[in-house]
Amino acid sequence: MDDGTEDGESRRTGLGGDDAGRGAAGPGPAGYRYVRWLGGPDPLAPPLDLRAALTELGRDVMDGSSARAALRELLRRGLPARTGLDELTRRVWEQRSRLQRRHRVDGTLTEVRELLARAVAEERRVLFPEPTDDARFREMRLDALPNNPGRAVRELGDYRWRSDQAAADYARIRELLGEQLLDARFEGMRQAMREAGPEQAAQVRAMLADLNALLAAHASGAADVPARFAAFMAEHGRLFPERPRDVEELIDILAARAAAAARTLNSLSPEQRAELTELSRQAFGDARLSEALGELDTRLRALRPGEDWRGSGRFRGDQPLSLSEAAEVMTELGELDELAEQLAQDYPGARLEDVDLAALERGLGPDARIAVRGLVELEQELTRGGLLRRAADGGLRLTPRALRTLGQELLRDVLDEMRDRRGERDTRRTGAAGEPTGSTRAWRFGDTEPWDAATTARNAALRRAALPGPPLAVSDIEIAETETRTRAAVVLCVDVSWSMVQDGRWAPMKRTALALHHLVSTRFRGDDLRIVTFGRHAATTDIAGLTELEATMEQGTNLHHALLLAGRHLRRRPDAMPVVLVVTDGEPTAHLESDGETVFDYPPRPRTLRATLAEVETLARAGTALSVFRLGDDERLTAFVELLARRAGGRVFAPDLDGLGAAVVGDYLRTRRSRR
Repeated sequence: MDDGTEDGESRRTGLGGDDAGRGAAGPGPAGYRYVRWLGGPDPLAPPLDLRAALTELGRDVMDGSSARAALRELLRRGLPARTGLDELTRRVWEQRSRLQRRHRVDGTLTEVRELLARAVAEERRVLFPEPTDDARFREMRLDALPNNPGRAVRELGDYRWRSDQAAADYARIRELLGEQLLDARFEGMRQAMREAGPEQAAQVRAMLADLNALLAAHASGAADVPARFAAFMAEHGRLFPERPRDVEELIDILAARAAAAARTLNSLSPEQRAELTELSRQAFGDARLSEALGELDTRLRALRPGEDWRGSGRFRGDQPLSLSEAAEVMTELGELDELAEQLAQDYPGARLEDVDLAALERGLGPDARIAVRGLVELEQELTRGGLLRRAADGGLRLTPRALRTLGQELLRDVLDEMRDRRGERDTRRTGAAGEPTGSTRAWRFGDTEPWDAATTARNAALRRAALPGPPLAVSDIEIAETETRTRAAVVLCVDVSWSMVQDGRWAPMKRTALALHHLVSTRFRGDDLRIVTFGRHAATTDIAGLTELEATMEQGTNLHHALLLAGRHLRRRPDAMPVVLVVTDGEPTAHLESDGETVFDYPPRPRTLRATLAEVETLARAGTALSVFRLGDDERLTAFVELLARRAGGRVFAPDLDGLGAAVVGDYLRTRRSRR
């Protein structure tokens, strides 16, 4: 990426600064002055909010996007303090539309018509008072000129003008056409032609002949092309201020400008295009110039077929442009099109580093450049900050640290929801007095856990060392976390059938699992949480796998298989309290046969229901606390879960999607308290 500098005048200030800013001009009122910013991170940019960025990423990942796709969407949308790619793309298209609404590309034709009309009128004025037959014959010839300015200019090629002013205007038409045709293709031609004098046409023809010969040699693979290129640049390099380093760069420069000139012609009406084609043969009064330019364009099209040679623009403004000006606008439009493609990031292997920052600043201003650099910094910091990692398959994954941060946010929301709904406060506590976990946390109003004296004293000492203050402040207090002596083996069974996605229950299910996982891993570390997903089959997964799980359009709700896996896990923890939590939106429609085959049918077979209930009863006999969280109002599902509760002595909840997390976490906490 282009990494230029932002220059500005040094300004004295009394607000402090950097000692490096002192100089010969003397210090400001406070001994400091600001100096020019020489690039690097924007010192006035808002700080990166990685937590907000992670929240946005997590929302998309839990909706079923991959981490890479979620990052791409984050960069598209941006953040409250950072402009996203979509906004920049909108500004690009707006600028493109503004250029097309402002201009029209027939300026050269208009100027030629005006010069021709003025020349003819001036010639008539000179001829009118003459009483000779020659004057009348000349007037008749002027009266018979065709309306097409190209043919009119050609027919006047051998006319001997009686008016010096008319002759000068006619000569200006030929010079204008030559200047415009060449300046549209060669950036340095205008100044060179102004210095060349009467021999300009011959010099231009010589340059075009050398250029066409060089391109022909390059196309044929001649070995002496580097030497030919060096000789060409030595002779004609003043016409190429871009200073190409080799013939390939020269072709790139010429092809881009020639394609812009072609798009300019394509933007004219067919009548205007025919007029301009006819006029181009009159450039400098030498048709050989037009032929040489045509040969050049043909060679460039063959060498750079990827350029946009067929495109055009719909110009509908009032400001006329000459051919060279129109070519520059066409180049700007092409640059804006390329920027739009770069900002869209839709092509394979797209990276933010692909964005041409210099072109972006030319098109949209310095703030757009700063915005893209900020997005690059955001992408880099998400990786450097340990929130995203590159997997073995080349994809991006959320790191355990990112999952913990998301879980903390989600658990806080769940606990707030529980407090708002039921007014409970003890759900925020680690547990009743019991064994210390070895962890501490800041004291909050209402906490009854014992203080951690050593940590509290250390906090107070560090605070006083940095800033004088009282011996002990509320912010110094740390309490020792405790957990109940009862250990629990918890299995969270979540439905991942297609109906969960179709009815908008996919992300709430994932958020609930992440919140519960964070609660168990930070507050009840002695508990063992396992996650089982079930669609047509069931499988054990970890929280990272569930968070990044993508939906598949597969029918089937195999609760039987999920409960089998749950029972297998619980039997490996005979000393722990068994807890099974089931989140589903459909009745069982699949079960596992003894040979491992899955049987699916809808409506469910009686055999599927019997197999599922049999596994429920097996768990109940082992003393398992079973809770089912029913999503939706399906009558068949309602009847089944009520039957399940009666057979297993379990509980059934019917939360709305916003309350799913509070229902699951609240039931887990209540179950632990009731089994102490």
